[in-house]
Amino acid sequence: MAQKLLEIRKLTAGFATEKGLLKATDGISLTVNKGQTVCIVGESGSGKSVTSLAIMRLIDYAGGMILEGSIDFHGQDLGKKTQEEMRGIRGNQIAMIFQDPMSSLNPVFTIGEQIAESLRLHQNKKDAEALKLAVDLIRLVGIPAPEIRAKQYPHELSGGMCQRVVIAIALACNPELLIADEPTTALDVTVQAQILDLLRKLQSELGMSILLITHDMGVAAEMADRIAVMYAGAIVEEGGVEEIFDHPSHPYTVGLLQSIPGFEGGRGGELYTISGTIPPIGQLPAGCRFHPRCPHAMDICRSEEPPDFMITGDHRTACWLFKDKPGSADTSREAKRA
Repeated sequence: MAQKLLEIRKLTAGFATEKGLLKATDGISLTVNKGQTVCIVGESGSGKSVTSLAIMRLIDYAGGMILEGSIDFHGQDLGKKTQEEMRGIRGNQIAMIFQDPMSSLNPVFTIGEQIAESLRLHQNKKDAEALKLAVDLIRLVGIPAPEIRAKQYPHELSGGMCQRVVIAIALACNPELLIADEPTTALDVTVQAQILDLLRKLQSELGMSILLITHDMGVAAEMADRIAVMYAGAIVEEGGVEEIFDHPSHPYTVGLLQSIPGFEGGRGGELYTISGTIPPIGQLPAGCRFHPRCPHAMDICRSEEPPDFMITGDHRTACWLFKDKPGSADTSREAKRA
């Protein structure tokens, strides 16, 4: 039986603004097992990055807060930890790769110094040993001439190399969970493939779990064991990678998959798009949050928020189309909050 490493239960996180409290995530639940890769996919503005910041408790520094729910990691609720306690967990047991490597690295410190800092802070390594281990980590992530690169500054490296350095920093203390927030967004497709191959290789060697955040369904197909589809702050569908790609159930998931350009013929034709735009935070429509953009919207969709319905096994979807499907189980968000 798979062993749970991270279990998020009914997590609601938001921001206090002049217009009141705005929820960026709304009662989401998600589990990451040991050695597993779970992908959260969805458009920009879906709440993916806020979810990762809430797990790391970095949302506190962005003017946000956890309003409800729990984030269970090794039997500890991270939502109840102080920032002092979280500093012992961040970078040590849970590490994060941020979206833009160039903004994640300090331009006035060498690459080696920035990797060594984590080792000194969390592993109590002395300067000489930390720098030697930093060189080993640079070599581990596939950067040539690591002794030379360790003495260079971020601006002297390419975007792909900087991304590898960010991965080296994240892996410095051998974390159990790696959160990767759009780790390949700014990279060309060749470097993107190299980074994804590197993450798979390191996961296999180190036995860590990965929570991968992306808007690219191709990346999710290549990396994921499980996929959670997120829209407007809620998970609208979750299942194994084969279930999501072979039997998508939520109209939003179907739209995302149809938006992927194909290789076979049709060149010059119109690319499929999901009509409309994602609603702004704090301006969700009544009923199903996706119904204004949904080609299958019914009257009930416009008035009542759908519960989660089980499709098969642990494949679930929040869509009224599955209300009367045989074997579907009603596990509404309101019931889960009770």
